[in-house]
Amino acid sequence: MINNMTTRKVVCQQTIEYDVITTHDLFDPCNPALLLAGRAKDARRFVVVDANVAGYFLPAIQAYFDYHGIEARIVTFPGGEENKTIEYYLELSRELDAFPIHRRDEPIIAIGGGVLTDVVGFVASSYRRGVPHIKVPTTLMGYVDASIGIKTGINFNNGKNRLGSFAAPQKVLLDKSFLKTLPRRHLLNGVCEIIKLAVIKDAELFGWLEQDGLRSLDAHFQNEEGGRIINRAITGMLEELEPNLFEEDLARRVDFGHTFSYGLETRYERELLHGEAVLLDVALSMLVARSRRLVSDEETTRLFGLIDSLGIKLKTNLLHPNQLWHSLVERTYHRNGFQRTPMPDGIGNCVFLNDVNAGEIETAVKKLEEWMILKYENV
Repeated sequence: MINNMTTRKVVCQQTIEYDVITTHDLFDPCNPALLLAGRAKDARRFVVVDANVAGYFLPAIQAYFDYHGIEARIVTFPGGEENKTIEYYLELSRELDAFPIHRRDEPIIAIGGGVLTDVVGFVASSYRRGVPHIKVPTTLMGYVDASIGIKTGINFNNGKNRLGSFAAPQKVLLDKSFLKTLPRRHLLNGVCEIIKLAVIKDAELFGWLEQDGLRSLDAHFQNEEGGRIINRAITGMLEELEPNLFEEDLARRVDFGHTFSYGLETRYERELLHGEAVLLDVALSMLVARSRRLVSDEETTRLFGLIDSLGIKLKTNLLHPNQLWHSLVERTYHRNGFQRTPMPDGIGNCVFLNDVNAGEIETAVKKLEEWMILKYENV
């Protein structure tokens, strides 16, 4: 056989480096945080702001850039999972193209929740094949989860985050005073992600939630205990993300709660927030783990006791075993042919399963429904 192949190997190593900065009074003109990235003398900024956030802060944002002599094009975005679409991606891209920025010196700024930072990050990663961006999360979900990694994306063809990229921001600016404006449901949405992390990785954080979670929730996490909880959650997330930013290893602890929730969010995007779907997944997974004796009855009771103490209502009426099974099958494609389903091995530890079956899912759904019936019978 004649070998007529010529191989030229190209090797390039790129350092990924970005700062996650905790600050306060972000829009105070004396706070330089928003100016830390960007070097153009006649500076401009393309700023995308969640419409709800704009209702509180738009004058302050405009005044900030005016004070510093920066021409800013401020665009509002409606937010919400239903708007994480290719249409809004294109609309923002057109707005950006009409306000051309320097390719390296004038970063795009995304101010809003996880949906907004995902969409704007995808715009930034693809416009001129990549321009810098800064993320300013204004929701608890964004603060502890969506904004601090490098994934971007939009929903497409009935698939969640089916189009997207890995694109590191220049900066992530964390100002927890934004959390003061959040409705309780959206605070709880972020708390669900913290519960997920605590169950699978951090038993001490789980204990803090049991002890101080409700008080922190009532204080919109402005108290000392709330600050301790969210700082611990951010540290834990970054510990998991940093060694595996590009997901070369598909067995990821932070995918706990993101197996069955995928199908739930796709079907019920108007009924469920992301964290609510994740917590349903966590509850089901805990019951599967209990059936395999990975967790004890006591640990299972602690999880459901925590959920109850925080006033979180699980929408178990949305759970259909066949749909949950198909969600697991889809995640198997996403995880390169294996389930790689994270499961708690006691609170604070994790194992990965590749043999979860449809019968286990159906049994877990029934057990969860029974728990909900008993809970409300005892009210």
